[in-house]
Amino acid sequence: MSATPTANTAANTSLFAKLWYNKENRSIIVQILAALALLWFFGSMVLNAVHNLEALGKGFSFNFLEQPASYDINQHLIEYSSRSSHFTAMMVGIINTLLIAVAGIILATVLGFILGVLRLSKNWLIDKLAYCYIEFVRNVPVLLHILLIHGIVVHSLPKPKQAINFADTTFLTNRGVFMPSPEYLPLFKFVVAAFIVGVIFAWFFRKFAKGLQEKKGTQLPVFWVSLFSIIGLPAITFLALGQPVEWDIPELKGFNYKGGMVIRPEFLALWLALSFYTAAFIAEIVRAGILAVNHGQTEASMALGLPRNKTLNLVVIPQALRVIVPPLSSQYLNLTKNSSLAIAIGYMDVTATIGGISLNQTGREMECMMIVMAIYLTFSLIISASMNYYNKRIALVER
Repeated sequence: MSATPTANTAANTSLFAKLWYNKENRSIIVQILAALALLWFFGSMVLNAVHNLEALGKGFSFNFLEQPASYDINQHLIEYSSRSSHFTAMMVGIINTLLIAVAGIILATVLGFILGVLRLSKNWLIDKLAYCYIEFVRNVPVLLHILLIHGIVVHSLPKPKQAINFADTTFLTNRGVFMPSPEYLPLFKFVVAAFIVGVIFAWFFRKFAKGLQEKKGTQLPVFWVSLFSIIGLPAITFLALGQPVEWDIPELKGFNYKGGMVIRPEFLALWLALSFYTAAFIAEIVRAGILAVNHGQTEASMALGLPRNKTLNLVVIPQALRVIVPPLSSQYLNLTKNSSLAIAIGYMDVTATIGGISLNQTGREMECMMIVMAIYLTFSLIISASMNYYNKRIALVER
């Protein structure tokens, strides 16, 4: 005989009750329901926006990316002109954003670590100078730093005809820093090959030296060997091949310099402002990380005869990194997102190109904003994933 409807209902109710009253199953069910609710909410918003755009006769499409951009960009590392498409303009903006983010992260990290160590100096004057810098920079909005440094660069540096000359090759002006640009000859590929070989050798040598130290306690000069393999080997190859590179020297023609390469004042101002601002926060993170290491570690290393600089490099900093890295990730993310303020001084990043001029010309507000949000989300996820991977590498391994 087949089961009655009442029996089926009771069985289904009993099964649902077993799933719901199990803690792990209930957690999974709640997460699935929450995810479905979020998808429904955002899907409804997108569909509603699409219907409203269609009612206005605009529709929803990314075809505008193939249309000519019809505007100039003063700094581009790939081929671009006003006849290029909005997609090419977007790529130029992405590259400019990546350039300022990478350069800013490197400089901010170096300055931040230096300032963080100086804050712990026993020299009263050095400690207070670092403290005043950190407190001043942290408590002034980053946009004001950008405008201030841009104003200093533009108004304090001389005009091209009165440029500050360095060996008739580099010229410092209020329109940028003009430098020679290299033109690589065919033999230069061997220099690149030597650099790649040097990097691979340095990596393997570092692993070998680490294993040897763990087994026998023997320390090898890893830093100097790596430095020679990465820099010395390509340099020797470069000289042996007769310096296979030619230089395009900038020359003053009319009211500005032509030829060579140029660092625009907008890039310089944004790079320095973001780096100085973020370095102040990194300095406090570094100071907190170093103070988190038990002072007994320092005393023990000094008792073994290690000098102060090696104690810091080999004992304190490696342990402090486990405290420093997680909040450091947030500062890298903040610097990358703060680069969107570049539009205030005319630096053409992704916000100024696809999220600014292209948006105004095409009237595709929703599409452009979706692209800009997706780009910054991608940058943030890449930085977070990289820092999380590094954080796991330096984490303590329990035995």
